[in-house]
Amino acid sequence: MATGTPDSQARFGQSVKGLLTEKVNTCGTDVIALTKQVLKGSRSSESLRKMAIITTHLQYQQEAIQKNVEQSSDLQDQLNHLLN
Repeated sequence: MATGTPDSQARFGQSVKGLLTEKVNTCGTDVIALTKQVLKGSRSSESLRKMAIITTHLQYQQEAIQKNVEQSSDLQDQLNHLLN
């Protein structure tokens, strides 16, 4: 194993430190990007949940309107029968 000169060892150490710093920065950037994606996903998930609740409420309203229309038709038939 060649030991090299103290100057070359210092340069090698600096090079390794530079590479490690670069890798740590890249990992940090990746973690930030992943965190943003997770947060965006949780917001999307929350939005989907809210939309599902709204859809359910709209279905209930549609059913209520449909029953009212049916009752209205029945009442109209009864009224026509009484008037004729």
